[in-house]
Amino acid sequence: MELYLKGKLVSTNYNGSGLMEYMQFFQYNSVVILTYFFLSLSILILNSLSHNKLNRMFFSCYRSSPFNPLTYVRMFTYILGHQNWEHFISNFLYILLIGPMMEEKYGSLPLLIMILICAFVSSAINLIFCKKQRILGASGIVFMLIVLSSFVNFEAGKIPITFILICLLYIVNEIRDGLFKKDDVSHFGHLMGALCGAIFGFYFM
Repeated sequence: MELYLKGKLVSTNYNGSGLMEYMQFFQYNSVVILTYFFLSLSILILNSLSHNKLNRMFFSCYRSSPFNPLTYVRMFTYILGHQNWEHFISNFLYILLIGPMMEEKYGSLPLLIMILICAFVSSAINLIFCKKQRILGASGIVFMLIVLSSFVNFEAGKIPITFILICLLYIVNEIRDGLFKKDDVSHFGHLMGALCGAIFGFYFM
């Protein structure tokens, strides 16, 4: 298992027997991202077995009574829920591709904090401005990681051109879709994820 702290690899080696001998051929190379993946996958399966009741109760964010403790829990846990297999795959293809690199660069704990902040900001904005919309899924985290990845190679005091291009390609497209498309996609959540990624990127510069 590998854990990154402040961009430095901290490894733990151990010897086992039986099943553990086979497990040593595999590398749990990104603690936060892989744990996020397996948690979301487990919830997707359990939600399917519950006929979507699990998502509705715990893993989607929507306006409800401020006296209900689950209202505040769902502001974070909604990023673990997905509507179906296609929704899950479309998000985690990007997360598994980009996430481990971001975890290695910024560290496991900072990345976890960024994910939680992004989840909270997106859900809070949704609760305030989108009264009837229910959000779930990791798409906001995907956009945060995409924008954050544009800061991987940069020179101090300069704005990465990759950041500008990503803003043009992804963010402008989301604004267009949000204004002119009528669908169930939370384009506002995507924009909040991108905004968080930009803020974190400039902060760590």
